[in-house]
Amino acid sequence: MGAVVVPDCVARLGRVSTLHTDTPPALADAPVLAHYVRGGFVESAHRASVVATAPDGGEHLLALGAVDDPVFPRSSLKPIQTLAMVRAGLRVPPAHLALASASHSGEDFHLAAVREMLAAAGLTEGALQNTPDYPVNEEAREAVLRSGGGKLPITQNCSGKHAAMLATCVVNGWDTATYRDPAHPLQVAIAETLAELTGDEIASTAVDGCGAPVMAVTLAGLARAFGTMASAPAGTPEAEVADGIRTNPAYLGGTGRDVTALIEHTPGLIAKDGAESVYAVGLADGRGIALKVADGYPRAKPVILAAVLRRLGVESAALAQLENSPVLGHGEPVGAIVAVNL
Repeated sequence: MGAVVVPDCVARLGRVSTLHTDTPPALADAPVLAHYVRGGFVESAHRASVVATAPDGGEHLLALGAVDDPVFPRSSLKPIQTLAMVRAGLRVPPAHLALASASHSGEDFHLAAVREMLAAAGLTEGALQNTPDYPVNEEAREAVLRSGGGKLPITQNCSGKHAAMLATCVVNGWDTATYRDPAHPLQVAIAETLAELTGDEIASTAVDGCGAPVMAVTLAGLARAFGTMASAPAGTPEAEVADGIRTNPAYLGGTGRDVTALIEHTPGLIAKDGAESVYAVGLADGRGIALKVADGYPRAKPVILAAVLRRLGVESAALAQLENSPVLGHGEPVGAIVAVNL
């Protein structure tokens, strides 16, 4: 693995001493799967790796790129993290299970539900340790700014997950002050559940944008996990989490979000988008899909996913929304992002 000495500003953090420079196969070997077209001219191209797994999790129905190479799924891991918490005794309403799995938009109903989850565990917003931020939703963000407010943990998109983590700690009598530590019983339980559902060894553990651990697994493993959850028998913890997501898609994303529309308009489907351009989907028949755009830029992600879903014969009124990606010139549509080689 190639490495270089990190800049002083990073080294002073005392966490790392080298930066690795070798590009993982999932990124280096990824084919071009989307074009950014302006005026009929291909202005940019996006490489991506994508896999679709069979209902039994074995055969790859589709595999483009190094799909057995590990990546950080980022927030696409959240439904699996929620499953680990339910297995550990978390008992919350279905909407709160969706919120625990969410990268929510910070709308009023999201924040109210986070506060409800904390209050039920005897906690307040002060217990949240996720990174302060403004809401994702534009109107909600503007309302905060107009009122003179600032960045807060509760308005950051991961506050539902962190509230659920804290509630799980309370149920088990675990320390709430150290819940983000990879050695904490909560994070150990999450790692064990992730390894079980993906069938992978965890290749690496790092700190996610919200401050919680993030763990690297293969794209194929991520797809298998989502297929397993989406097709789980009634009465299982997997089905409980999946049903919470299906019945409360607005809590998983928010107003105008493509992930919310996809779940709402596709019977049996569960899905979760992630930072650095990751998407994971589970279908009711047990098929799973996972993709990662190599450059991490999110604009091509929904377009590629829509093309994959069409290739697999999935019908959904949400596909048009995923594919709606106009390229603008002087505020007017002059092109589009289009899927290629799919």
